[in-house]
Order: sequence, then C-alpha cells, then structure tokens
Amino acid sequence: MKLHVFYFVFIFVFIGFLFSGCHTAESQKPNSTIKTDTVKYSIPYVSLDSLIVIKKRKALNKKFNRLRRLTGFNGTVLYAEKGRIIFKKAYGYKNVRRHKNLLSTKDPFQLASGSKMFSALAIMILKNKGLVEYDQDIRKYLPKFPYKGVTLRILLHHRSGLPRYMSLAQKEWKNKKIPLNNMEMLNLFVVYKPSPYFKPDHGFNYCNTNYALLANVVEAVTGTHFDDFVNKEIFTPLKMNSSFVYSMRGYKYVPLYIKKGVPGYYRKGWRWREMTNDYLNGVLGDKNIYSSVEDLYKFDRSWDEFTLLPDSVLREAFIPGSPRYWKRRENYGFGWRIKKDLDSTVFHFGWWKGFRSFNIRDMKHHKTLIVLTNTDKGPGSAVFWQIIRSDTLPLGNAVPITMKPKNN
Repeated sequence: MKLHVFYFVFIFVFIGFLFSGCHTAESQKPNSTIKTDTVKYSIPYVSLDSLIVIKKRKALNKKFNRLRRLTGFNGTVLYAEKGRIIFKKAYGYKNVRRHKNLLSTKDPFQLASGSKMFSALAIMILKNKGLVEYDQDIRKYLPKFPYKGVTLRILLHHRSGLPRYMSLAQKEWKNKKIPLNNMEMLNLFVVYKPSPYFKPDHGFNYCNTNYALLANVVEAVTGTHFDDFVNKEIFTPLKMNSSFVYSMRGYKYVPLYIKKGVPGYYRKGWRWREMTNDYLNGVLGDKNIYSSVEDLYKFDRSWDEFTLLPDSVLREAFIPGSPRYWKRRENYGFGWRIKKDLDSTVFHFGWWKGFRSFNIRDMKHHKTLIVLTNTDKGPGSAVFWQIIRSDTLPLGNAVPITMKPKNN
C-alpha cells in the first residue's frame, strides 16, 4: 500500500515539475506562446479514485478497530459506494470465547430480523409470477387461518394487529425440546385464537407473526418448502453461495447447538458462552436466514440492477405502508424500514440469540453499509448511521499524467 501511495505522489511531483518547467520557459520569453497540436498526442489519465478510496478505507478501519477496543466488536463489515466496494474486513473470531478461528467476510451469520427482506422478496416474486395478489385475504391461501381481513399487503406492512406467536408458543407449546415449525405455529392460532391487538389495517405493530405467515403462504402456493424456494429463486441466481436458510425440518428434537454457519455468543458474567439452539428456530420467515457480508452485497446490487424483478415491481418495497404520524420516526415497506429523516434511505436491523445484523441502503447517494456480528453485545446503530451520513466520495475524478505522441 505504501508503494501504491508513493507511485501517485511521484506522478503528482512529476506533473508539477513539467508545469514548473513550462512556467520557467514562459518567464524567459514573455512574448512567446506555446501551441500544442493535441491531435498528434494521446493524453493518459490517472484516476484519483484509488487515493480517495485508500483514505476512506483507512478511516473506516480506524473506526472499527476503535469499536473493537471499546465495545469488543466481533464481526464483519462491508461498505460500498456507487456500485463499488470501498471497504470490507473481518474483525475477531468465530469462537469468541477462546479467541480461535479468525472470521472471514465470506462467513455466514444469522441475520435475525434481517431475514424479513428475503421473505418479502419471495412474496414479490410470487406476485410477479401471478401466483398471489397483495390485497387478497390470506385465507385464500391458508383456509384454516382464523382471522378475517388480513391480506399479504397488511402482513408485509406489519398492520395485521396479530399477537406474537412467540408469546403464544411460550404458553401453549408444551414440550420445548421439540421444534415448532410454521404449520404448527399456524395451528396454535387456529386452536387458541388469541385476541388481536387491533383490527387489520387499523394500526402499525412490528410483529414476527406477520413474516412467519408469509413463509406459510409461500409454501401453500408453491408446494415447496420455504427454504428450498428461497435457495432456488434468490440465493442461486444471485450466486449467494455462502447463504442458507436454517431449518429443523425432519428433526424430532432440537439440537443443542446449530452446527452450520458462525455460532452466536452471549456474555454471562465475565465470560462469553456459545448460544444454544431454541425450539423457535423451527419457524421460518421472520428469521433464520444466514448470509455473509459479501453475499448480502450481491443481494444489494440485485435491487439496483433488477436481476430478479423489474424496477416497477421492486419500487413498491420502498413505499411507506402506514400513514404519517408525528411520533413515528420510521415507516415500513415490504421487508424494509424506511428512514423518515433521510431521503431515499431504507434499512433493517436484526437481533436474535447471540447475533445482530445491520443493513443500510442510502439509495440517493448509492451507499450501502452491512455489518454482521455474532455477539449479543457491541456497538449500537448510531455509529453506523454516522458512516452513512458522512460525505459522499467524489469518485470518478481523474488528472492527466503527460502527453505522448500517438502511434501512426
């Protein structure tokens, strides 16, 4: 890197020498003029982007090294602007407790609620295929569903008023050693029918039940397991080779630990402990997608390049789903939170069982920040918003090096 910087410094000194030489010649002959036939010469340019990127990269590395010292940050980072990766790096270990096995930017982490971006996209793919309608009562797809007036659009926007399936399962799923899957989650609502918080489309309440039910709809409409559908329709075409949906399909009992992907850790006293598995991990749609920062950047680019769906379909994901309300700092689209005080900025964070994920897209300035961690403690989102709000890089600038005769 030092050699790289030295190269550009040398170029600029050389340019300065050329200009100073011309200035001396002109001062000796003040009445003379120098004319150059540029048609006979080619003028190579050197990009300033490398110097700009190096400076930004150093600043980000310094910031995350400081976060590691002050907060114990353990995870991976990717920052991009204008369609190019500016910075990506891994900090810390897969085995947090023993400081073993260095992390890589290709390592898959549990995205927790960041998985909702994929569940929403799955429904959008079905809509584009003509297999579902956003404003259709979901009882068309799930006939046993016991509540009226709940549509796919209402689920996507978290406006169903449905109670939390996790609270219902905590009370009614008697044997916590047996995984709870999506069909059994739905059956709990059919059997016990807990009272909703409000009538459908009469309020906003972020609730995992909404997105778990979206996975049920995908399976009912396609006859395909949700994890298989996401792999076929999203991961494979985007070449997200490190990504997968963790499923306990076919498991009679909950394994003690999740053996796939990076393990999550929580702090107990002064020691880190590996997070054990949970019967709720059998439910898909609201969580359980594992991905790496490199794969998530492929996912990010697909929204700008319309790889999976046309612009007209994707655009609706970023339309606020709830009326404006002075207390609401953010709104919700299809699988994305919408930042109220930042123009054209969407994001999603996640927290679950020793993992935290942060995904921010500033679509106006073409910035993306992805941060994945495998600890339940660490820096909050404020520092990541500072990165997004920082000045946009002036990429694309260039300066001439010198003139060379064109080859005839």
